[in-house]
Amino acid sequence: MTRLLIIGPPGSGKGTQAEHLARHFGIPGVSTGEIFRSNVSRQTELGNEAAKYLDDGDFVPDRLTNALVQDRLLAADVQAGFLLDGYPRTAPQVVELDNMLASKGHGIDAVIELRVPDSELEQRMLRRAQDEGRRDDTVDVFRRRLDLYHRETHEVVSVYAGRGLLVPVNGSGDPGGITKMAIAAVERFIDEKGERA
Repeated sequence: MTRLLIIGPPGSGKGTQAEHLARHFGIPGVSTGEIFRSNVSRQTELGNEAAKYLDDGDFVPDRLTNALVQDRLLAADVQAGFLLDGYPRTAPQVVELDNMLASKGHGIDAVIELRVPDSELEQRMLRRAQDEGRRDDTVDVFRRRLDLYHRETHEVVSVYAGRGLLVPVNGSGDPGGITKMAIAAVERFIDEKGERA
């Protein structure tokens, strides 16, 4: 039963790494980004509300995000473990996630933090915007999102670092190499945590 979080700035390859890590550890990946995009494209009530924030480069408010994640974490397939991608993004969301998991007697095993320089992130975003034609990927929107990440998600990283759960991973370079480094770091961390318990 492995419960992981992956945290990283926009453009860090977090979604790709989350897929590989979830597959390796045999747990479902739970991506708030995918949930948002799916709802936006289907023009659900939640999607229409979320789109207003996403188009401006803002984070979707906690109340909407919390409701989506809580609903997802009640599903049968995540009871034995999961990898959360894109949540929690703020300190209040950390508290909300703690409460969701504590109600079932669970906690987070490790928090993977992908670290990539801002200049490299911007170059990646420009390439992705061209390759995928994503309308939310403009330089201004990206810089705003990156600024929000540094201001808000930094608190999340600090909380988990303070709990001794943070596993930093260098997110620069070849994606396959990053995956191998991340897997090795998480496995080593969980083994050491088990020995300390």
